[in-house]
Amino acid sequence: MGAWAQAEGRRCLWRRALAPLVAMIAAAALASDSAQAQIPGLPPIPIPGNPLADSPKFQGSAATPNPIGGIPAPPQHPFMAPNERSNIHNDAYQTDVYRVAGPIGDGAEVSTLFAHECGSVAFDSQGRIVSVCVGLERPILVLLHPHTLRTLAAKPLPFRNLLSGSNPFTDFSGGGYFYLDHRDRAVVATNDRRVLVIAARPGFPVERTYSLTGAVGPTDGIVSVLPDWDGRLWFVTRRGVVGTIDPDSGAVRRVALGEGISNSFAVDDDGGVYIVSAEALYRFDAGVEGAPEESWRREYPEAGVHKPGQSDAGSGTTPTVMGRRWVAITDNADPMNVRVYRRGTGVRPARREVCAEPVFKPGASATDQSLIVAGRSIVAENNYGYSGVTAVQFGRTTAAGLARVDVIRDSSGGWRCETVWTSSERAPSVVPKLSLATGLVYTYTKPAGTGPLEDPWYLTALDFRTGATVFRRLGGEGLGYNNNYAPVTLGPDGTAYVGVLGGLAAFR
Repeated sequence: MGAWAQAEGRRCLWRRALAPLVAMIAAAALASDSAQAQIPGLPPIPIPGNPLADSPKFQGSAATPNPIGGIPAPPQHPFMAPNERSNIHNDAYQTDVYRVAGPIGDGAEVSTLFAHECGSVAFDSQGRIVSVCVGLERPILVLLHPHTLRTLAAKPLPFRNLLSGSNPFTDFSGGGYFYLDHRDRAVVATNDRRVLVIAARPGFPVERTYSLTGAVGPTDGIVSVLPDWDGRLWFVTRRGVVGTIDPDSGAVRRVALGEGISNSFAVDDDGGVYIVSAEALYRFDAGVEGAPEESWRREYPEAGVHKPGQSDAGSGTTPTVMGRRWVAITDNADPMNVRVYRRGTGVRPARREVCAEPVFKPGASATDQSLIVAGRSIVAENNYGYSGVTAVQFGRTTAAGLARVDVIRDSSGGWRCETVWTSSERAPSVVPKLSLATGLVYTYTKPAGTGPLEDPWYLTALDFRTGATVFRRLGGEGLGYNNNYAPVTLGPDGTAYVGVLGGLAAFR
């Protein structure tokens, strides 16, 4: 038998092995309710992997924690759960930085099968997991035990809006982003154009409902909702509506940008709300009667194409507030740049940009992830090539790259951006996180060079100071372990969680 025939035989064998898993996930996802998510108290069912794969379980060596000091904590938002527990990007500044330690070596992995991706993970005052697990047909709000992943409560949310015509794997509206407030309540935008305030306890009682049907069109979707420092709710939609909700009266006020929005936004303690559209970065402030008022707008360079790895033809990042003066995003140029801007309202347009730095290779640079920001250091990730779940099956993966960029003083007393290191790890679509306690950047990688029978996914730790890979821990193999834009989340006890297409995986 020739080499081609042997390779084709292996591919056929792998496809036959994968078919039951694909069919199982698809069947469960297309059901009106995920059976596992609807039976609180039952032991979790592990996510099945590829039975023919034999990837290394652990590579590298255990890390010696090397804490990073001198990084001021972002201010605690008065209307959100404690920092590092409230939302997908950890805090209102969207820094993606933890002060708790994450895993430092090998250990146990556990998972729970939902056939829904439990991407956005928060923690209530008892340390329990609160997540919205998104499926092809509808999201489900769940309350999970943080150690066993046993389901404590589950609440199906409204079905996907079929009128939107959007790709369910890149449309994060209707629950992909949510936040936990200061009273242990999940604030969730739904596919029927409402915002629900739901107590995070068994039964999931709805304490407040805000209807946005008069402000958001029937083919649109609410991407994200966050409060400002006065408790006013802000929201953005895929078709570019920016709005506010008075939390007491429920009055809604809106403006339409005419520019798509695919990701969440950041809020600061000075009243600023930072939103990135497919064309520009904005600062909004609350105007008369709380209406959204544009304070400034800055267009960023873009290549004019929807790169593989992004949810739209734009920046791809949720803006990240840096300290007291700056805000950072990536653009959509070729190659992509990290860009830092002054966020004050009295800045002259010519001085708005602080600095910019290209990252990754021309023709192979894109991201759809928020930047890690620690002091004046930024970590960006390359997602170029992640055109969908099939792009990383049968041994395939995406372009390489994570990079650290620092903002430093130049010889004239101004500022410049400078690349400190670039890693060759391949992280198709995860939101990486930094632990200041360990000095490690945690990402979720799929290495190159694996055969058609291997599709391994690894929790991977990089040294924040040097970019060197410290270790990789196998999460699982196959489609069920693809994270599809979900982040790494560190729990209060140091467990790392990754939402995957099969459900939720945990690394002790």
